[in-house]
Amino acid sequence: MADGPLIVQSDRTVLLEVAHPDAENARHELAIFAELERAPEHIHTYRITRLGLWNARAAGHDADDMLGTLDRWSRFPVPPSVSLDIRETVGRYGRLVIERDTVGGDDDVLVLRSTDAAVLTEMARNKRIQPLLVGHPDPGTYVVDAWARGQIKQELLKIGWPAEDRAGYTPGTPHEIELAEDGWTLRPYQRKAVDIFTEGGSGVVVLPCGAGKTLVGAAAMADTKTTTLILVTNTVSARQWRDELLKRTSLTPEEIGEYSGQTKEIKPVTIATYQILTAKRKGEYAHLALLDALDWGLIVYDEVHLLPAPVFKLTADLQARRRLGLTATLVREDGREGDVFSLIGPKRFDAPWKEIEAQGFISPAACYEVRVDLPESQRLEYAAAADDERYRLAATADAKIDVVRRLVQRHISERILVIGQYLDQIDVLAEALDAPQITGSTPVDERERLFQAFRVGEISLLVVSKVANFSVDLPEASVAIQVSGSFGSRQEEAQRLGRLLRPKESGHTASFYTLIARDTVDQDFAQNRQRFLAEQGYAYTILDADSLAA
Repeated sequence: MADGPLIVQSDRTVLLEVAHPDAENARHELAIFAELERAPEHIHTYRITRLGLWNARAAGHDADDMLGTLDRWSRFPVPPSVSLDIRETVGRYGRLVIERDTVGGDDDVLVLRSTDAAVLTEMARNKRIQPLLVGHPDPGTYVVDAWARGQIKQELLKIGWPAEDRAGYTPGTPHEIELAEDGWTLRPYQRKAVDIFTEGGSGVVVLPCGAGKTLVGAAAMADTKTTTLILVTNTVSARQWRDELLKRTSLTPEEIGEYSGQTKEIKPVTIATYQILTAKRKGEYAHLALLDALDWGLIVYDEVHLLPAPVFKLTADLQARRRLGLTATLVREDGREGDVFSLIGPKRFDAPWKEIEAQGFISPAACYEVRVDLPESQRLEYAAAADDERYRLAATADAKIDVVRRLVQRHISERILVIGQYLDQIDVLAEALDAPQITGSTPVDERERLFQAFRVGEISLLVVSKVANFSVDLPEASVAIQVSGSFGSRQEEAQRLGRLLRPKESGHTASFYTLIARDTVDQDFAQNRQRFLAEQGYAYTILDADSLAA
């Protein structure tokens, strides 16, 4: 304990001294149960949360393991209150278990059990849990309504008693899938992520954009060898998944179907969009039949942090199927991380962005905040505007246009994305820069044509809306200029930087610019958006727009 790399504090935060010779060993053990909050250069801050402790317990680590890590690497004694809290919190996981059993002559009945009669009685009397229970055959057992496997896990987590789900999974219809590792192989962290997921049955893998989450999905499919439903954010993403599966696995075009607004194919491997799954007709979900169209053995949720709220409800009915969530961040702007834990599964694997960058698997990045002065007339218009109009006025300030031109000139030999939130602003930017634009109204085929032209270097400048935030593979993009964003969205900032993090054949370091109207709410919202990247170790350099060469 003398001179260890960790300092454990009574507020449940843990400080890690990065330069310490034992820092790497301590970090690997600590990351099992503590959430990384901030990762600047010298001191990393972790927080011990209930959800983090339960994630670790779900992966097979007990309180002695976790406290052993803290005692082994801590520079000072662990505060007794922290030790007690960890033991009591971890001890809650597994006291309630969901299983399948024979009850009253009925096979395959879903039951909630506990060896602690007091806890079980307390849960059974909870007004939100009571309606989900339909029988009480013995003091240690309640029968759970067959449809309520997902909902009861949600409700139990909310009141601080997460249930361990041992009710098993349907194998689905067997379907042969192999990885086609011809001239490439899974990276070690990808293989580890897949192995941990396969052992656990369901859960979430957290990897940076550009770190190969699609390959993790493909490898999980090859391990489970079953019919698979893949849910993605949009049609462009669906087609990129299809292309990657054809390239990296034994699957043929005849085995992969697309189920979207344009095409309705159901094949052994079907790729569907969240949008089509949540589409309603006459107040009813119009495509629910997709969830039971085949006996799916695996459901993959791409960009699980963007899972629309209705899909949580639908997923509550899919608890008998293996579920893999893929994401660059578990941050949800709606705060529903607990629903991801309950319904998709616990976090199975997490790799910090800076660590994978250090291994050379993603590109290094430099982040800049460029502060732009508004002319006097626009400052007066901003000052007189209503509160709900001020962000748009600041975000779309005309003064930003000339700054974008200067930044494009600064990186004239690189491939550049100019990103905006507002469609009229995108029109102005595209005209000012004489560049093609992509928005939500751009036809899918035209989007794909422009993205492909950008990839191969036929065009080097694209003006895009938020449609490019998610699941768009543009490996040679090395500059992003964010002119406006979604208020204070941390997940959006992560995704936009992620467009740049894929390793470059050109060898360019990625440059990420955010343009901010000085002394406005634009500046306030930017601070919140940047918090996620600061936590991952990316520092912002402040630039004055006037200092940029004309």
